[in-house]
Amino acid sequence: MLKNRPQAKTRRLDLAPGDTVMVTAGKDRGKTGEVLRTLPRQGRIVVQGVNVVRRHTKAGQTVGGNRVMQGGIVDFEAPLDYSNVMLVCPSCHKPSRIRHTVLEDGKRALQCVRCDQPYERVRRTEVQ
Repeated sequence: MLKNRPQAKTRRLDLAPGDTVMVTAGKDRGKTGEVLRTLPRQGRIVVQGVNVVRRHTKAGQTVGGNRVMQGGIVDFEAPLDYSNVMLVCPSCHKPSRIRHTVLEDGKRALQCVRCDQPYERVRRTEVQ
């Protein structure tokens, strides 16, 4: 990597794994899904069941972060650009823009522009 090359400014993404989003542009426009992981350096996110691509692989290669022992056709979710999705509000169940606000107790939160309700993330605990 070149040392004198200016680094791209990384933007903090407002989405987190587990959030429900709707795709607003591209071949999967209108689909909703859950965010699986975020890639803040590239400004991209991976959504479950959206932007599924196929790769033809040889046996023993790595595809989409998974090691494939058996060769053949592999389906996986490719990253989407952050600007092509909208957060779905859990209160009004519609995709909407978000606003950053400070609550009465001093905590910062996201707020739905449509219904003015603070967005509360639902923490999913995995049963083991």
